[in-house]
Amino acid sequence: MRRSLLGNEGMDVPCGDCDGCCVSGYSVQLRPEDHRAAARIPATFVVSAPGFAKGHLTVRPLPSGVCPMLDGGKCSIYADRPQTCLDYDCRIFAAAGIDAGGEDKAVINKRVREWRFSYPEPLDLKEHEAVRAAAAFIRDRRDSFTVRVPAGPMGIAVFAIKAYTVFLDPHFTSGSDTDIARAIIDGVRRFDSGTLA
Repeated sequence: MRRSLLGNEGMDVPCGDCDGCCVSGYSVQLRPEDHRAAARIPATFVVSAPGFAKGHLTVRPLPSGVCPMLDGGKCSIYADRPQTCLDYDCRIFAAAGIDAGGEDKAVINKRVREWRFSYPEPLDLKEHEAVRAAAAFIRDRRDSFTVRVPAGPMGIAVFAIKAYTVFLDPHFTSGSDTDIARAIIDGVRRFDSGTLA
């Protein structure tokens, strides 16, 4: 998951017949390099969105919350879907111990609660516990941060995945909430600069 957040490799998610991300009101970012997807998505569904980088567009969901490219419960452009779809992994919510959102995300939330993780090594369990601790801290102690941090479930989960190592270090976890918040922001910045550690 951390490698996917750093680049364009996507995730190999065993979705089975789950279409939660396709029916939950998500807009789908369409990047300039998503040529094949852009060629197959009708222009009526594609809009520019504030805050996106130049050349990046978004595919709006239908009023029902369903992706316009979903046809008969299947993605009609699956082989050519955008990188955003390749990157989406609802296991990030399960890893962080949070739901994907409210009632509009009911299908995803059901799937999130079904995921189970295995821990081949004791460190794997400790890392998972650290991700959950980071997510809980970001969600519950927002006033400890001196900068704006994500408030939505996806942003919280991504921040937790990027900065969970803070909660493996007893030096930080025994510090003040302000120190922990600062360490989380530093961890996210290090991650975003291309360092996995």
